[in-house]
Amino acid sequence: MTISVAIIGSGPTGIYTLKGLIASDRPLRITIFEREAEAGKGTPYHPDMNDKAMLSNIASIELPPITESLVDWLSRQADAALAELGVRREAIDAREFYPRLVLGDYFKDQFDQLVSAGALTGHVIAVETRRDVVDIELQENSIRLLVADHDGVRESLVFDHVVMATGHDWPETTEVKPGYFVSPWPAPLLKTIPACKVCILGTSLSAIDALVTVATRHGGFLLDQSGLLQYTPFPDSEALEVTMMSRKGVLPEADFYCEFPYRPLKICTEAAVDDLITTQKDSLLDAVFDLFKRELSAADPDYSASIGLSLQTVETIGPAYFKARETADPFVWAAMNLAEAEANKAAQHVVEWRYAILRMHEVIARAIPHLNTRDLKRFHAHFKTLFVDDYATVPHESIRRLLALRRAGKLKIIALDDDGDIESASVARGAVVTVDGQRHVFDAFIDATGQHPLSARDIPFPTLRARGVFRKAPTRIADAFAEDAGNSVERTGGVDLDEAFRPVFDAPVTNRLYCGSIAFLLHKLPFVQGITSARDIGVTISAAIVKAAAESHRAAA
Repeated sequence: MTISVAIIGSGPTGIYTLKGLIASDRPLRITIFEREAEAGKGTPYHPDMNDKAMLSNIASIELPPITESLVDWLSRQADAALAELGVRREAIDAREFYPRLVLGDYFKDQFDQLVSAGALTGHVIAVETRRDVVDIELQENSIRLLVADHDGVRESLVFDHVVMATGHDWPETTEVKPGYFVSPWPAPLLKTIPACKVCILGTSLSAIDALVTVATRHGGFLLDQSGLLQYTPFPDSEALEVTMMSRKGVLPEADFYCEFPYRPLKICTEAAVDDLITTQKDSLLDAVFDLFKRELSAADPDYSASIGLSLQTVETIGPAYFKARETADPFVWAAMNLAEAEANKAAQHVVEWRYAILRMHEVIARAIPHLNTRDLKRFHAHFKTLFVDDYATVPHESIRRLLALRRAGKLKIIALDDDGDIESASVARGAVVTVDGQRHVFDAFIDATGQHPLSARDIPFPTLRARGVFRKAPTRIADAFAEDAGNSVERTGGVDLDEAFRPVFDAPVTNRLYCGSIAFLLHKLPFVQGITSARDIGVTISAAIVKAAAESHRAAA
């Protein structure tokens, strides 16, 4: 009997899952459900969701190949196709960043190639577009899906394995009141914002892309005679003023040059972290932090001394790391950092402290699921921000655009701190932001803080919610003196999954449902974002399904 597999979603996670599935020696019956009219692009790279000016946050060299690398795919495109994508042939490079829409076309082409390749090797693959999975029911030996067409017709279908590859979770309604946007997507809606006072909450690449989307509605970016990027507003757009806000009031740094593949760590290694997981209990986070300090000190002694690393704790490392940037003018810092990053790229010079933190984030992530309740809170509140800041650097072009808008007098940045207040009830449009007792009124407000972690109660399938299939992830209670504390847990958030991303439950039904939806993984896997994570999830899930299919075949033989 042929094993049947449903993949809900055809973005990067679904694509990498499909890649692993078609490698199976046993033919599979695979159905991919995509709610949009076109499969294979994914929400973060779809033309209906993004503006042409929006840039991807991953360099080509870091993007895991599917059937070919992004550079190879771009290189074989015709000149006319490259011109349509806005890519110059001479600028194609493994370390370049490309618009989101370029990645969308790449993923679409790779998806189509996988479908064709799978069919040639005996798999039966169906791609169901404009089909939305609205409910999932686990049965004893199968999984029933309720699938709706866009015209409202519903159909019940049964599969052996089901993969939730729905990626990011964005609200269906973005502009919840006039001028108040709870998400920067779909980006075309931001083009409706008139030239006015605009507030963007956040300073990450998503926030910068939202800024650029609004800015290009009311002006243009052009190089001047000296080669410096400048922003010129259109004649009827002089009223445009944009304020970006974040808790710290700092901008992300420019993407930095580093060696790839990564150089191995010397002290904070996977083996060292795994050893701490087995030997430490209520002091795991502090033990991991000690490894972090030792690795960083060995990698860059001068930088470590400059922030007083030897004296820092989990609670104090963040302020020490950000102190120089928080006390500088954000645009002056951005200009200096961009110049440094450009020079380092040209010279292929590695800034060792940045590179060390970048390499450590995935290793330290191994310990996060094993932290107790107290240390999990400490990690999220104090330590995580260093790694996020380090790996969430942005393309150089994004910094150039920020500086151009600043020179044009169109952009400023305000630190919200912990006491800032945002409310929209008192105004007909936009929002009011109060900082240090000063009231700022904006005609338009965009929340661009990105994907927020979701938990079991947010599962979008009513039958799964009603039957308690998904539970919040367990975290060991942080009380070494409590009776039997080692076996006492608290359900702290996210969803409870096994090593193959299957929900953990006690009901007498199949466990062949796989949750690869990133928003539900962030609680215990805080760095699971982006295309490399989609690849890792797809590899793990597809391997589990292929193994199960092989076992089923042997049992039937």
